[in-house]
Amino acid sequence: MSQRSKDKDPAWRYGDRVNEKITNIVCKFCNKITTGGIYRFKFHLIGGDRNVTSCPKCPPEVRDEIKNFVEKKKEQKNQMSHQPLVTNLDDDGDDDIEELSLPTKRGRDAISSSHGSTGTSRTKGPIDCYFPKKPEGKSGGKDVQKIAKDILRDRAVRAFARWVYDAGLPFNCVNYTDTFGDFIEAVGQYGPGMKPPTYHEIRGPYLNKEVEETNKIVEEHKVAWNKYGCSIMMNKWTARTGKMIINLLVNSPKGCLFLESIDASDSSTDHIKMFTIFRTPLKRLAQAKLFKWSLIMRVKM
Repeated sequence: MSQRSKDKDPAWRYGDRVNEKITNIVCKFCNKITTGGIYRFKFHLIGGDRNVTSCPKCPPEVRDEIKNFVEKKKEQKNQMSHQPLVTNLDDDGDDDIEELSLPTKRGRDAISSSHGSTGTSRTKGPIDCYFPKKPEGKSGGKDVQKIAKDILRDRAVRAFARWVYDAGLPFNCVNYTDTFGDFIEAVGQYGPGMKPPTYHEIRGPYLNKEVEETNKIVEEHKVAWNKYGCSIMMNKWTARTGKMIINLLVNSPKGCLFLESIDASDSSTDHIKMFTIFRTPLKRLAQAKLFKWSLIMRVKM
């Protein structure tokens, strides 16, 4: 320990080291040897600490001097705790040693957890604030967080599957990955406690919102029809009951859009009759100048 450190701490005037060991200090008043460094020796002089034996021969003026010094030192450390950590090279090294042997709450928070299987620990220094924490060592098994997420997903999928079975939905409903994936992601972002939609919400306001959104998509397609032209496509299919349905679709660089369906069960399927059936919707599109004529007849028998 340097002479400068002794001059800074007044407690060194009333005690000496034993056998050159800095943690053992003998009191000049009562000759008692105190272990734990200069920090504990100060409380030996001040008295009132249940962990340190008080000096019965310490003069009152010395007790007040050491007490004022400790309180001032504590106030300075409290002020430094609200500022970025820096290393004071001129600070008394004995205080640092005492804080390691008897850590305060702030000191305990600074002590890192044990490293690996050695069980050793180290104290964080100011430079640790500028470097990321080292990754934990591999345990050879799955990460705890991943295991927890797997359990939560299993519970969520089981609840969803039970609802599908109860409602009698076709299993291929999960293959609509675009809308179904958006639904799952939105529920996950909401988090716990989300209430399911009501019957009124599904058949009322939210259905109207989807109709409005669909109309916007149709308007975007109409702009493309007028700009690039389009093709009219007809697709016929027969139900198990013998009912024949013909779908009218419009194709353009924007994509293929379903326009309407017509029941042609009582009509023939030759091209002249089909053109007569669809004359009205085709004329409506032509009058609106939404497409350039290019007719494709595609009949699926």
